[in-house]
Amino acid sequence: MPKKPVKTKENTDNPEDSLDLQSSADELVDGGLPFYESEDLPEALREQFMDYITAFEEAEWVTAFDVLVQGGLELPHPDELDNSQLAAKLWEVVRGLAMLRMFLYNTDHLSDRELYEELWHELLREEGPLLPFNSDTACHIDLVGSGSERDIELYLRYYADEVSRRDWAKDWPDDVMPMHEAPPFDRDRHLPASDQAEWRNVGKPS
Repeated sequence: MPKKPVKTKENTDNPEDSLDLQSSADELVDGGLPFYESEDLPEALREQFMDYITAFEEAEWVTAFDVLVQGGLELPHPDELDNSQLAAKLWEVVRGLAMLRMFLYNTDHLSDRELYEELWHELLREEGPLLPFNSDTACHIDLVGSGSERDIELYLRYYADEVSRRDWAKDWPDDVMPMHEAPPFDRDRHLPASDQAEWRNVGKPS
């Protein structure tokens, strides 16, 4: 969970199709799509990328909350649930998000109630593009990923390994490094992950 942005990490026989995709994407972004294109990029991969850009620009923007409810999942207000009911509902939400290719991580500093409240009030209300199912893509929701001072402190305290803590101290010597602590809860290792076979084909058209 870096303080500054970090740079991360088949051939078609019809070139006119690729030109059509480029033209479509250019129109959607007002005449130009600024991205680096390697000369070695396979045509099929380039076409797949352009398809994604077009789908992204044309997609309806919705909230995960609305998509889950429309799919039949009830999402009661946190205050309407006792602790046992809330824990069960939280895992329904986690699995529902996984079916949408949305995956949580760095949640072990939050109780079940705190996490459900964060999801119900904030994260599930954020709008995003409703894209066709693609098992090769996923949305990763980092619960300490906002870049706020509070989230940075939580990341360093609970989630950063010793190498990351050492590198952070070197890059940001004026920052106070909190003592490492084991997170108070044990949830993350049980959460669905984008590379698990169980969640790669859910929702895929047969």
